Amino acid sequence: MAVIDTRGMSCPQPVLMTKKALEGSKGSANVEVLVDNAAALGNVTRFLKNAGYTSIEAAPSGDDTLIRASK
Repeated sequence: MAVIDTRGMSCPQPVLMTKKALEGSKGSANVEVLVDNAAALGNVTRFLKNAGYTSIEAAPSGDDTLIRASK
């Protein structure tokens, strides 16, 4: 499973990091992305949907949000 920590980064960096990690893991069936702002949450979630991930959950984790996705 790919786990990407994008806290402290502004868009488009979280999406680019997620894309690069998925390419490096050959499009892993499961991915977790940690974000810390609403723009990153929306953009990463939208990217994952467009990349074919069908089960996407966003769970608050303190001040951050953990996005879990699977194909």
